[in-house]
Amino acid sequence: MVLLEFSIAPTGQGESLSAHVARVIDLIDRSGLPYQLTPMGTILEGEWAEVMGVVTQCFELMAAEFPRVGLHLKVDYRAGPGGRLKAKTAKVEQHLGRKLSV
Repeated sequence: MVLLEFSIAPTGQGESLSAHVARVIDLIDRSGLPYQLTPMGTILEGEWAEVMGVVTQCFELMAAEFPRVGLHLKVDYRAGPGGRLKAKTAKVEQHLGRKLSV
């Protein structure tokens, strides 16, 4: 199972990118994969081909409209079942003995 964190945005499009991010998040949301939106990127959970397929679709969405696209990608693979997107945070909370404000 893969946890994949990425951020993607066209470059040279001004300071605010929220409209472009919204289009990418809409695509991710429609994929059906578990995900978590953060202020600095998005985390996807799934099998390698699934998460890379969604990233590819996001890239193609941006590249079809903009001549330059920046993409940052980080992957954590671990054999076994899914559910790590929430379980990893829960495990840290368990060690602390309290809920975190995430």
